Amino acid sequence: MMRAPQITRQANRFSRLAALSIAICGLGLAGCDDQGGDPRLQIGANLKLPEPQQYLMPPMKVAKPAPWGKDETPVVSDGLQIHALATGFEHPRQLYVLPNGDVLVVEGNGPRAPIHRPKDIVFHVVQSYAGGGAKGANRITLLRGMNADGSAKQRTVFLDHLNSPFGVALVGNDLYVANTDAIMRYPYTEGETSIADAGTKLTDLPGGPIDHHWTKSLLASPDGSKLYVGVGSNSNITENGIGAEYERAAIWEVDRASGAHRIFASGVRNPTGLAWEPESGKLWAIANERDELGPDLVPDYLTSVQDGGFYGWPYSYYGQHLDPRVEPQRPDLVARAIAPDYALSSHVAPLGLAMYKAGGGLPASYQNGAFVGEHGSWDRTPFNGYKVVFVPFSGGKPSGMAQDVVTGFLDAKSDEAHGRPVGVALDHSGGLLIADDLGNTVWRVSSASASGATVGSNAAPK
Repeated sequence: MMRAPQITRQANRFSRLAALSIAICGLGLAGCDDQGGDPRLQIGANLKLPEPQQYLMPPMKVAKPAPWGKDETPVVSDGLQIHALATGFEHPRQLYVLPNGDVLVVEGNGPRAPIHRPKDIVFHVVQSYAGGGAKGANRITLLRGMNADGSAKQRTVFLDHLNSPFGVALVGNDLYVANTDAIMRYPYTEGETSIADAGTKLTDLPGGPIDHHWTKSLLASPDGSKLYVGVGSNSNITENGIGAEYERAAIWEVDRASGAHRIFASGVRNPTGLAWEPESGKLWAIANERDELGPDLVPDYLTSVQDGGFYGWPYSYYGQHLDPRVEPQRPDLVARAIAPDYALSSHVAPLGLAMYKAGGGLPASYQNGAFVGEHGSWDRTPFNGYKVVFVPFSGGKPSGMAQDVVTGFLDAKSDEAHGRPVGVALDHSGGLLIADDLGNTVWRVSSASASGATVGSNAAPK
């Protein structure tokens, strides 16, 4: 009977120590931070990676949340303009544009995981300090139309009482939502502003009780027969046991008719965004790589995904670079580990992906390529990410340096974050939409001339 109070007191002590550690590290004192190199040197292919470092307690550098001031917005590149499409959300994470132009805003956050080790307590404190522990509404909100000032004309609760939703896909009249533990199917009628149907389960997905990476990205195949699901690992590097990683760190292929699934690709630590590259027709993904090997390891990435491919996690990274923390190793898997196509640099935390093809409404410099929402680092000095970038493509492959498109989410002088970009999508009137889960806003970026039209890469199969 005495154990529970003792455990509670111990947890409180760890929590106070963690908070103190974060406060000290946030000031850059006591040797808490290892200075990272120029992140631009870690963008692209054929990287030269540093030697890994190991820590008893990894360095932490957390940006303090600071709300957007009145009339404040992110900063956009030349030739672009930005405004708030809608505000006042509860942790908006992903965006999906329906065929009629309506925009679905997925509001959610992960379920609270059980605490097994002092590190778990520290992680929860870090999340809360950075705004990542904010309450999610567990719903999908619909936005329709646009007023003269750029704000949405109509706003309704489209689906409610979901379980940590993230990915959305529409196939015909079937709307699929990837909750953290299952794919749900709902009947959809074009033009409706809400769905009251309870929905039916298509298939279970790996969920709790730990559910370390809770987000489940979702994408329909071009013909609508399959769904592809990004399922993140249940740990940083198997510290919860290899059994907790069953069918995780993988991209699933789900048969839409039966719900049966197979592992399409494995060894992808956390595939948070999926998209079809329009020229080649290949599946591409963004992934969050592992932490606690240093400020310049391991670069997060954008890559094409091969059927049956293995991408290293947990045994290796970027091909055959062994992770020294993993025992026993699997040399058979490491030998065939595929190096990603394109590095985004370390700890940028990509959480949104949208392919853009020629003929859209944005300036010519953004024709053919990928927009990536980089949520931003929490364990690197100086900070990295906190922006939306554009990776140019040619011949179905990345063809140049990633370009900053939307910045200003982070105030580098004060180490304060006004916002953190997550999902990105392209609307039907020439705009790039960005979900800001710290500023609780959906931003819309358009050409300064505001002309043209765009069809997003997440458009529903017909």
